[in-house]
Amino acid sequence: MEQYRQLAKRLRSLAVFRSLLEDPVIKGLIALLEADSESVPERWAALAAALYQADQEQVDLGEYLLSAVLADENRYMLRRARNRPVDPLLERQAEQELKLLGGAGALSSQALRSGTDWPYPLPEWRGEQRDFWSIYQERLERIPVYGYGIYARHHTFVLKDGVITPVLHPDETALEQLSGYQAERRQVLDNTAALLRGKPAANILLYGDAGTGKSSTVKAVANRYREEGLRLIELKKDQLHQLPGLMDALSRNPLKFILFIDDLSFTRDDGDFSALKAVLEGTVAAKGSNTVIYATSNRRHLVRESFSDRAGDDVHFNDTLQELTSLSDRFGLTITFLRPDKKQYMQIVRDLAERYGLTLPEEELLRRADAFAVRRGGYSPRTARQLVESLSAEE
Repeated sequence: MEQYRQLAKRLRSLAVFRSLLEDPVIKGLIALLEADSESVPERWAALAAALYQADQEQVDLGEYLLSAVLADENRYMLRRARNRPVDPLLERQAEQELKLLGGAGALSSQALRSGTDWPYPLPEWRGEQRDFWSIYQERLERIPVYGYGIYARHHTFVLKDGVITPVLHPDETALEQLSGYQAERRQVLDNTAALLRGKPAANILLYGDAGTGKSSTVKAVANRYREEGLRLIELKKDQLHQLPGLMDALSRNPLKFILFIDDLSFTRDDGDFSALKAVLEGTVAAKGSNTVIYATSNRRHLVRESFSDRAGDDVHFNDTLQELTSLSDRFGLTITFLRPDKKQYMQIVRDLAERYGLTLPEEELLRRADAFAVRRGGYSPRTARQLVESLSAEE
């Protein structure tokens, strides 16, 4: 067991990857390696429990440690990701620690069991020797696709108290699940593909009737390209004043980002109006080449304007009104999602019914679709989806 205690000491001396010492599995491993004969069963079970709860296909200590290493945000990775010079001392230390962690990952329950005399069954896990250093270097070469830190493990985020926070169970809508509006979605796809290639990409306003799939389009496009280095961060309207700081924080990240604002609209005296306007126009804190803003709205001019606003006492009222109503023009691209007519609506119903595997005769399907739309106040893709989902539940 002395060799295990020495391994535990070496793991406790991590410097480049020191933050991993707070990881529950690594803490459990160190505790087990340091255990005396009386505490082995309890610490053994604690390590196994932490591994069993991990989100991975196999209960494999090496796979878990490799995932933790690749997601760790440390000085060495950041300098490599930003193409900054790396001190040879730092690089050598990173290599030593990665080789150490790779060796620790080979400690299967079977390998550890050979060093104990515990007579009862103990939980099991796999362990496999991996070349962490070589794998890590390969990942660094493709870091614009994989990312690092929380961006390596998640692809959808929100802002909470000014902190970028992962969404653990994001909307998994795929483009293949959406029907109609192919031309509109193609514009979003093409613009996003340009962003990923490092080409000029526009901020987009998706404007149109409720229920036409504007938000679903943005989320589906983000899902389509997440394996190519795209991440989505959703902001609420009252968080727009944080845009300059957010963009500054993302500017040196090798990934590409969609900053998504859903259901955007303003009142005339809304302070967040100025924050978005400044970013769209381009200021000292203008959007970086790795970010775009995608917003959806049911209002073409984004500003809620009343008749009393038109009767204001502003000396240069026409200039003020023009500023308020032209915010949408500051988006590089405006894509309109109009409510479908009856023919388009019925085609969407047919497409969704086929996708859901409905066996209802077409004549009956379309009759019920028409009646459903009348009760719901009109034709829309959302109405079509709600109908098909309800019919699917009946079968």
